[in-house]
Amino acid sequence: MKTNDIGLEVKDTAILVDKLNTLLANYQIYYQNLRNFHWNVSGPNFFELHAKFEELYTTANESVDEVAERILTLGARPFSSYGEYIENSSIKEALKVSDSKQMVEITRDNINTLLDIERGALEAAAAQGDEGTVTLMSDYITAKEKVVWMLSAYLR
Repeated sequence: MKTNDIGLEVKDTAILVDKLNTLLANYQIYYQNLRNFHWNVSGPNFFELHAKFEELYTTANESVDEVAERILTLGARPFSSYGEYIENSSIKEALKVSDSKQMVEITRDNINTLLDIERGALEAAAAQGDEGTVTLMSDYITAKEKVVWMLSAYLR
């Protein structure tokens, strides 16, 4: 059995790496959607949404780096091109969205997509005894569930 640098079996972590690369691709499109919304939001909620989108894309940027580094820690290569991101992301680019309520809805839906992928990655990591990835995914899930609640309350 071949193991990676942290002692996990390479063949067993392949499924997890695929899930993490899918998460990475989705994070990148989510991140760019948030940048788009931050730049293009307007209207009576401009100040609060402009700041919220910046907060969310800053967090997303940190997560992108953490997920890519986790993939490297597992001995694999993270996706690193926009072609790979677009091809492997179920989150779609939010093009020409100008309505602030729609921006919030898209953001909430994108976060729910990330949550689904993170739950799958957490399950795969737990099956491999990969506590590092389990902890990372658990932290992401906890934080995102709160954001979904807040965005949903905003939309009511």
